[in-house]
Amino acid sequence: MSGRNPAPRRSYGGRSAEERRAERRGRLLAAGLELFGTRGYTATSIERLCATASVSTRNFYEEFTGREELLTTLHRTVNDRAARAFATAYTEAAKADLPTRVHNAVHAFVSVTATDPRWARIAFVEVGPTLDRYSQWENAIRTLIQDAVTRNEAPPRDYTLTVIAITGALTALIHHWSTQNQTIPTDQITTELTTLIVKALTPTP
Repeated sequence: MSGRNPAPRRSYGGRSAEERRAERRGRLLAAGLELFGTRGYTATSIERLCATASVSTRNFYEEFTGREELLTTLHRTVNDRAARAFATAYTEAAKADLPTRVHNAVHAFVSVTATDPRWARIAFVEVGPTLDRYSQWENAIRTLIQDAVTRNEAPPRDYTLTVIAITGALTALIHHWSTQNQTIPTDQITTELTTLIVKALTPTP
């Protein structure tokens, strides 16, 4: 039995349905970044998101189950980018001393999360109930500390509380910058965090 040839997918304006859908999704992500990153998650309705993105409510629900999934997508995007930048910078400075490795990694983290106040707010302020903004950074700091111990730059001991303290400082400083004082130079944030981390790992004479 011969089958029918599938009907060709329609294109409008030279764009396929997939391309148009990807474009709509991109506009929704951009609208989420702008509105969640300025007005805030609780102050932003789906209707406002759709109006800003110039899409219908039906189109919205084709891409996301609700506002929280959109926020989660943006949150993971910025934190994944920051984590990759942190890890890459630390690895590239593998032959350097501890302060240099830490500085480069922290600078990469700050450059991603604190360059745009909207991304900083989404990463560390507008966090939904199912999001964990700490675990990823706890793992990164724990890896950094273990490397320092292996190199005999830090003494072997239980660093559980140190990891929590450093992670808290890391996120709190970016939170403060994004919500209270964006006039603080990001290089100053990098320096403060680098000093804090190195002092926490370096034995007191």
